[in-house]
Amino acid sequence: MATDKTLFILCTFCIFIGIVFSLSLPVFTTLYFNYNEWHFFIRQSIVGIISIFVMWLLSQFNPDKHLVWIGFFIFFSSLFLMGIMHYLPESMVTSAGGAKRWVRLPGFSFAPVEFFKIGFVYFLAWSFTRKLDENKKPLKDELMLILPYMGLFLLVIYLIAIMQNDLGQVVVLALTLAFMAFFAGTSLKLFMISIISSILLFVVTIVSSDRRIIRIKTWWATIQDIVLSLLPNSMAIALRVENAPEPYQISHSLNAIKHGGLFGEGLGNSLFKLGYLSDVHTDFILSGISEEIGALGVTFITLIMFTIIYRIFKISSRSSNRVFYLFSLGIGLLIVFSFLMNAFGITSITPIKGIAVPFISYGGSALLSLSIGMGMILMVSKRAKL
Repeated sequence: MATDKTLFILCTFCIFIGIVFSLSLPVFTTLYFNYNEWHFFIRQSIVGIISIFVMWLLSQFNPDKHLVWIGFFIFFSSLFLMGIMHYLPESMVTSAGGAKRWVRLPGFSFAPVEFFKIGFVYFLAWSFTRKLDENKKPLKDELMLILPYMGLFLLVIYLIAIMQNDLGQVVVLALTLAFMAFFAGTSLKLFMISIISSILLFVVTIVSSDRRIIRIKTWWATIQDIVLSLLPNSMAIALRVENAPEPYQISHSLNAIKHGGLFGEGLGNSLFKLGYLSDVHTDFILSGISEEIGALGVTFITLIMFTIIYRIFKISSRSSNRVFYLFSLGIGLLIVFSFLMNAFGITSITPIKGIAVPFISYGGSALLSLSIGMGMILMVSKRAKL
């Protein structure tokens, strides 16, 4: 059977979109840090070309022989790196917000958590295939089966949410774990328990951090007037947050989207990238793209993204091998949750989580790791009845 060439072409096209906007959007950052004007474009182009090659190369492998060792190598090596990076000397790690997130090597740095997400999905697919099935079981037996995965996920929370101060990645992985377990054969009751438990854990994680509480208040400040206007006055008074931090990032993001209108200001002609909207080439790239090519351009990109997701789920549903089925499903879920969390964040529907737009946001680790995952899916597509 042939590889899904359409999926490969769509992913490649999205990578090239990211390369184009890595030249157009980070103008202010380039000037502020006195970088060469081609700084971001050259780096994203190099990683993009490598990522496309890696996707193609992995697609040539035999999934029956090679998927297992690739998946386990990514899982265990990235887990090991996340565990030891906090004890490495400052010369070997790069920090953000006081948390060590990147391992620094000669000429480049990479974030192990991005690769861990791919390995984690493969590990769950491999393990669920052996532990879970469609046969009905008492809730107690299901809980005992899922308990080891909860222990593993607590380790993930410690390494990512606590040690790296990155709650967004944990939310993505928690949702992926819950949905993969459900589609692997767990009951709806256990699925709902998992979701409720995740929400409670999420709340605890937020209230235990002053920084996260401020972020939630900042988000609420942007939407409270609209939400509270729909509620009774007594309830609105109780829920209103006075003197909330100024949500300047979200305000500039919404203004950039509004300024772009339907057709945009033209490629390279956006205004809010000039120091008003930080991280415009990473977390807020959809806002920058919207200002330059308008709502129609963003809609086109969204359609491409969901076509990619559709084809991944199609490969998943038509794979007779349960590991292939669950792995493809998991990667598709990672892309869905990442894209939606970013899109909802920049429009203030949910708080900003610092999640990259798949294939498009600037950043070598996120792009290369996702391309490895897509290469593994292209490998699997040769065994799917498309």
